[in-house]
Amino acid sequence: MAKVYFIGAGPGDPELITLKGHKKIQEADVIIYAGSLVNPQVIADRKENAAVYNSASMTLTEVIEVMKKASREAKTIARVHTGDPSIYGAIREQMDALIELSIDYEVIPGVSSFVASAAQLKKEFTLPEVSQTVILTRMEGRTPVPPKESLSSLAEHQASMAIFLSVQMIDKVVEQLITSYPPETPVAVVQKATWEDEKIVEGTLKNIAERVKEADIKKTAQILVGDFLGNQYALSKLYDENFTHEYRKGKNK
Repeated sequence: MAKVYFIGAGPGDPELITLKGHKKIQEADVIIYAGSLVNPQVIADRKENAAVYNSASMTLTEVIEVMKKASREAKTIARVHTGDPSIYGAIREQMDALIELSIDYEVIPGVSSFVASAAQLKKEFTLPEVSQTVILTRMEGRTPVPPKESLSSLAEHQASMAIFLSVQMIDKVVEQLITSYPPETPVAVVQKATWEDEKIVEGTLKNIAERVKEADIKKTAQILVGDFLGNQYALSKLYDENFTHEYRKGKNK
């Protein structure tokens, strides 16, 4: 039976795709993948006769036409997106089109680049008494951002922040963040997290723009901002010997 699988390919390392996602790619008769972002190794274990389409040069109409034709032929389709498809993946419009065509589909989540970047930096977004909130956002570019979600207004929370699709505007990013975050707030920029040619630049809001330019980072990078990148935090209550919960009684109880 024909079915479309929207698959999160992960951040780059081909071993960071889920087992389920990898299996569906192996089974697929047709693969449509975001060739400008997805590591080609992710689809290397496909069937020998699988048809492969690079969506980097395709329009939405062309992508849907491939799915529609493959569905009529009772084929399994793997639609492979970078990271996790629910984050800046433009999958809603594809899913709505499939609903109109009565084509069955499923979404298989993946590892997003923002968590992969934290892993490469060996940092935790939600440090006790530092930040318990993570904001995922982007700067306005050719794609607009709702006014109430401007970077400067989000910066007022001083939460841990992961900024997508914006490193090419690093000066403007800093300009908006520094309206609320202190100039000494730590910042890390991770280009192509988990790829072999990954690049990491660290600094503060005062100097990160200069360092990013020196490293010649212009795209495919995460900008991580916040005191979670520092070293001051409180220990978790979860493993506190005096903290009681359902599975453990505290020493003082």
